[in-house]
Amino acid sequence: MKSIEIRELTKEEIQRKIVDFGEELFKLRAQAKTGQLDKASLVKEVKRDIARCKTVLLEMGQEEQTQ
Repeated sequence: MKSIEIRELTKEEIQRKIVDFGEELFKLRAQAKTGQLDKASLVKEVKRDIARCKTVLLEMGQEEQTQ
């Protein structure tokens, strides 16, 4: 998910995305431990999506404080 797409969402939607990505990351890590994960790069990708969402949330909070 690109940061442009994330910026179009509301705070609640972004927070829900973070939870969803966290659940997906948990499942991917479990698959990696059991050897069922085909693409190891998916773990890295999901972690980056979580970071993007958290960054956008932080920026939204800072914008509200300055206004």
